Amino acid sequence: MIAPVTLAVIQAGLQQVCDEMDLTFSRAAFSPVIAEADDRSDGIYSATDGSLIAQGARGLPVFVGTMQFSTRHIVERIASGVTLPPEPGDIYIVNDPYLGGTHLMDVRFAMPFYRDNRIFCWLSNTGHWPDTGGAVPGGFSASAISAEQEGLRLPPVKLFKRGVMDTELWQVICSNIRVSEQRIGDVKAQASALLVGAERLGQLMDRYSDATVTEAITEMRVLAARQMRANIGLIPDGSYQAKAFVDSDGVVNEPLTIALTVTKGANGLTFDFAGTSPPCMGPMNSVRATTLSSVYLAMRHIFPDVPISAGAFEPLTVTGIADTFLDAQYPRPVSGCAAEVSQRIAEAVFAALVQALPDRVTASPAGTSGNFGLGGHDPEKGRDYVMYQISGGGYGGNARHDGLSNGCSTIGISKAPPVEIMEQTFPVLYRRYALHEGSGGAGQHRGGFGLDYEIELLRGQARASFVMDHGRTGPQGAQGGQDGAVNRVEILKGDQVIIPDHLSKAQDIALSPGDHVRVRTPGGGGYGDAAKRDPMAIAEDVRLGRYSAEQAKRLWGWTG
Repeated sequence: MIAPVTLAVIQAGLQQVCDEMDLTFSRAAFSPVIAEADDRSDGIYSATDGSLIAQGARGLPVFVGTMQFSTRHIVERIASGVTLPPEPGDIYIVNDPYLGGTHLMDVRFAMPFYRDNRIFCWLSNTGHWPDTGGAVPGGFSASAISAEQEGLRLPPVKLFKRGVMDTELWQVICSNIRVSEQRIGDVKAQASALLVGAERLGQLMDRYSDATVTEAITEMRVLAARQMRANIGLIPDGSYQAKAFVDSDGVVNEPLTIALTVTKGANGLTFDFAGTSPPCMGPMNSVRATTLSSVYLAMRHIFPDVPISAGAFEPLTVTGIADTFLDAQYPRPVSGCAAEVSQRIAEAVFAALVQALPDRVTASPAGTSGNFGLGGHDPEKGRDYVMYQISGGGYGGNARHDGLSNGCSTIGISKAPPVEIMEQTFPVLYRRYALHEGSGGAGQHRGGFGLDYEIELLRGQARASFVMDHGRTGPQGAQGGQDGAVNRVEILKGDQVIIPDHLSKAQDIALSPGDHVRVRTPGGGGYGDAAKRDPMAIAEDVRLGRYSAEQAKRLWGWTG
């Protein structure tokens, strides 16, 4: 039996290995979406089945499940002979959504970690590349009807062989993506992060011995499962139902329904999605790995004290996704799965479990990453570019306080890159960057505010694409609270204001110098009866201009 102190130190040590990989990746990466927005993650995975051992606290939560599935697929394909077996120094690259992935822009690297000439574990990471080809710059093709329109799809193949990059494979990749000459910086950063992880993990194992670390990993998984079950014990017995809605699939302008029943049983929780809409034509399908990971990350929001380990997922069972848009099969398009559908799934989990744990679960957050892709040629710099903008939104109110304003998306810690960096890198000027005031849903504790930004194209011709959500309905309120404000997208061409037919989704919008794009992201849902809100809190919001006096009167009955 491993000593508790030793277990705690090794657990923290494994976490630190992952954190150092995350920091290395971000600091060395070229693309703002990785270097500034931290749209990446690193982790350690089992050699036998790819199950999660540890993941960086600074990594995107949505990858907590998907990377273990993609690593598992690599292990299984090697065992079956489909993928070449590894050698020391090999690094595999894969972005196939149907092999435990998300969308094509989330590119995974996986490297075997050896001890005594055998694979002890896998080190893996994911980074969001700004472009992987496809119909539109940035890959977020709102009108795609097949995976081929979204970009280059890579099965697990060796990009590095015995520590040396395969230049022929790299040339094939570069020939199929935009601004390929800029990707080498991200690739080297991604590979370097794994090498740093291998060095740090080796030092940890040299200190405590392979046998002790192996025992600690086994115990960590058991304890994580035990702790999750203990938390589930706080939920009253019964079933809890909820629904969440996707605006449209980008092709058919009708909402998609996520139906969920959460049932507490003797062995844990069952998340049954029976009644959910069937597979859709456009890119708002979700692959199985992303769907499961969305449930896992929602539970991480509710019970953040449970350690990140495959054991934490053992008491969670997902059913009813077959033949729905939450279990996409090739060639269904999936560019919206990781950043948008995943957050609708989490919203359904929150809406169901706030009924069971009203003091712990919040009203719904903004629930969109605000994917905005802009691609064109910068005549001043003489080069092409692909700009990817993500943005925050309001969090839902809860039993204790108002929601956070301009928080990161539900699925990650990614933050919008600094305006100054974006303006230096791309031919744009931010004319506005402020809170979307008044967007928080009314309640005893109101929702937080979204973001209001406006970008002007300064030079050259460009094409804009959007894959967002919550343009048709706002984030759900809870316990009597009202919904947050919807997402609003506008293209401004002189005196003309263009609103996309699908509200939150559009692609290939031609922009000329002087054209503007304005986005107002959703506010969080309100929590509790608005009539119970502290009048002093209402007055303070009005004084600060967060709501007008007229809005406060309409929403809360405020009389001043």
